[in-house]
Formats: sequence, C-alpha cells, structure tokens
Amino acid sequence: MSFRSIFHRIKMRLISSASHLSFKPFREHTIVFESFGGRQISDSPLVVYQDIKTRYPDVSCYWSIGRSSELQSYCDRNNIPYVIRESFSWVKVLEKSDVWVSNARFPAWLNKPKRVQFIQTWHGTPLKKLGLSIERVEMPGTSTELYHSNFVHEANRWDLLVSANKYSSNIFRKSFGYENEIFEIGYPRNDELINASQKDIEQLKTKLKIPKNKKVILYAPTFRDDQFYKIGKYKFSLPFKLDDFEKQFGMNTVLILRMHYLIANEIDVSKYKNVVFDFSNYSNVSDLYLVSDMLITDYSSVFFDYAYLKRPILFYPFDFDNYKDKLRGFYLDYQSDLPGEIAYNQNELFNLISETLTNNSTPLSLKFKTFYQQFCYIHEGNSGKLLADRIMDKKYKKN
Repeated sequence: MSFRSIFHRIKMRLISSASHLSFKPFREHTIVFESFGGRQISDSPLVVYQDIKTRYPDVSCYWSIGRSSELQSYCDRNNIPYVIRESFSWVKVLEKSDVWVSNARFPAWLNKPKRVQFIQTWHGTPLKKLGLSIERVEMPGTSTELYHSNFVHEANRWDLLVSANKYSSNIFRKSFGYENEIFEIGYPRNDELINASQKDIEQLKTKLKIPKNKKVILYAPTFRDDQFYKIGKYKFSLPFKLDDFEKQFGMNTVLILRMHYLIANEIDVSKYKNVVFDFSNYSNVSDLYLVSDMLITDYSSVFFDYAYLKRPILFYPFDFDNYKDKLRGFYLDYQSDLPGEIAYNQNELFNLISETLTNNSTPLSLKFKTFYQQFCYIHEGNSGKLLADRIMDKKYKKN
C-alpha cells in the first residue's frame, strides 16, 4: 500500500470520527444539497434549490461537491456556496444544518442528527432490481449481505422519499426496506420536460451547438456491476461501431452520448466531429432529452423520464441474458412491457434506427400509451415547487 493510500485512510478515519462530535445547529435555517455523490450540480436537488432560492431567499443553502476544480469554478462563477465532500468542513456544515436534499446515498459513517430532515429525491423509476431485490451482488468492495444491510440502514435515515408513481413507491418499500414517508409527486427534474416550449428546444440546440437541420439520437446506457477497474470506477465499451454509425447515418443524423455518471469519460469521440457529441458530463440530462428525436438505452431508467415527451424509444440490451440472469434482473417483463422496439445486435439496432427515422410521424402504439398511463400520469410540471414547499413547511414547524 502506498504512503498516499495510508495517509488517505488515516485522514478519512479522523473525518469520520468528527461526524460524531456534537455541533450546535446554525442560527439561520440551512439546507445542504447534493447530486450523484457530489459529482454534479444537477437533477432534482438543483430544481428544488433554484425554487427555494427564488421563493425563500432568507434560507441559507450549500452544495456538497467533490474535489473537481471544474465544479468548484462553476460554483464560484455562479455564486453557489459549497463545501468539499468528505472534508472536516463538510461534516460540520451537514451536522449544523436543518435539511439534507440528495438524489443518492451519503457515506454510512456520516452521523445524522435527529433534528435533521433527510429528503431523498432518488434518481429514477426502477427497471433493474435494487437493494434487497438483488439476490447476488457483484459490485466490488462488498458482499450481498453487507450491501443489503447498508442499503436498509441508509434508506431508513431518509425522512421523506420522492416517488414518480405508485409502481415506484411499492418497489421502494420492498427493495429498500423503507418505513418512512413517501411523497408521490413525480420527479422535480422532469418539470422541464413538461413545461419546455419549442423555442426553448431551439435555444438549447444553439447552446449545445447541435445542428438544427439534422435528427438527433440520444444514447444513454447504464453501467455493469461486474465491469470495473476498482471500487467506484467502472468501465464500458460501446456495443456498436461509431465508424459504421457515421457511414450509415452521419449525413442527416447526430448521436449524443450520455454515459452513466459511473462510466463517464470512457469513450473517445474526437474523430467524429459534428456527428458524435459526448455530453456525459453535461449536468442537465433533461436538456439532452429535449433536443433529441429518439432515445436508445439498455437497462437505464432514463426511458421512464423520456417517455413524458412521447417520442420514440429503442432498447439495445446487447448482453441481455447475462444482465438478466447474473447481474440485476428486472421488475418488469423486459421483452413485453417496454414502450419501444428491442434490438440485440448492431445490425438489428441500425435497422430499427433507420425505420424509426423514416416513420417518425407514426402515432403512438397502444403499448406506449398503456405505459404512459401507468408511469407518467403525474405530469403537472410543478413537482419542484411542491417539494420545496413541503421542505419549508416541515422545517419551519420543527423550528
């Protein structure tokens, strides 16, 4: 083990010990926001943050972010107060605050004072199995028993869990062993999908430098639990050839890559200028949904959100049997319940892309409409406001 690794371990032990000190709460009402383990300023926590800053300007807000200099510069430029994740200051600010708002999990060693409300927005309607539903955990650095135990412990630190629909609520209860309150209002991050105008979409294309005279395909796969370099660092290879895509579709179509945050930076697209765009590190995935004409995914929950737009969705589970039988498994019947066609190899995928681009004015199928009624029925576009008001009402009552 290197000196650097030893030093890091000692440092983390000291910081985790600080988590059990008794800090007096801030005098002013304080909320800490975090998105995807401090990797981004994004998603539902950002929507709630923006609403609270607009309508409750007296509330003090911090963002929990990683050590990325890019992210710190972003916060500095936009006057966003922040603390560096897993630092002494981070522990102190979290434990002196009133509310935590996150879309993922905090470290198990972090102490949560009883007065603190932990608002869990989560990050998608589940297709693949989660938590206790995973019978055999293949992730590095843990065992099935430990993973289950940690998941249940973490889930029951949440005081309120946001859900997009009844289907999700039922799964969260069972798979998380969750016993506290569920707020079934839809995901705040999807408000943008419901409220955006055509003018907004055109402005986004200009901002992202997406050609306005071409069709736009968004490819958003998930990571594989058993494909990794080390704990927390996963790998991924594109299951189709970009050369072939460019040759067949490059004249009239562009491809946006949006990799899961655990496999971002794995793909080099530098030779495909103006044909392939890698927006894996772009913070607002809803913008990418809005500028695209079609979504391609595998087992990611992104299609539940994309369905709000009522645009074509294709599924490309190139490793279907392994994923279904050995890694995760699904809550839905993958081959009959999904709102789109399925391809299992590159040839099938490209044929479906071609058909979909040609027939993009085809009415929605009965299967898609049924799916929409089950999963997208909460679509008032005000979830961020509802959650912000709920947080503020609860908080002021407690204080």
